[in-house]
Amino acid sequence: MSYLIAVVALVGALCLVLLVLTLGVVRRLREHTKLLDALYEAVDLMGGPLSAGGQLSPGDVARDFEATTVDGTRLTRDLLPDGTVVAFLSPDCSGCHEKLPAFASWAAGQDRSRVLAVVDNRSGDAAEMVTTLTPVAQVVVDSVVSNAFGVQSFPTFLQVATGGKLLAVAPEISRLPAGSPA
Repeated sequence: MSYLIAVVALVGALCLVLLVLTLGVVRRLREHTKLLDALYEAVDLMGGPLSAGGQLSPGDVARDFEATTVDGTRLTRDLLPDGTVVAFLSPDCSGCHEKLPAFASWAAGQDRSRVLAVVDNRSGDAAEMVTTLTPVAQVVVDSVVSNAFGVQSFPTFLQVATGGKLLAVAPEISRLPAGSPA
């Protein structure tokens, strides 16, 4: 009986030590997440990787394109209204799926004609994203718009002025001027 008590006490102590270590790891991961977010934002503000490698940066004008939304509406660079927010998503992108609910929720409170979701059709099944976004945004399932803006990473969020001039580029909707809470 005394062996059983000793074993239970030892297992209990071991569980407490592991719990303390796990909480320490979670705390450290939160600190690292904050540091990485700050670093990513600092690099973004300096025109780093978000504007490197062919992707346009604020002030640039997108190349001409012509696409059709899933509703059948013709869309060109010059038909984008001033202040339009363009989200570039990919069906095989886990970050896109993580940010999809927040983007859809934000878009639901906006004028649908000023929100464009471009779902890249080069990989994966776009049906889920199209179904989620169609009620709240114009949706294009094509890579031609992504190519016009030089988008190379997903998700990417842009805000454009009339004529396709980029006002802002961000990895999250909340980092765009239009996406910031008022």
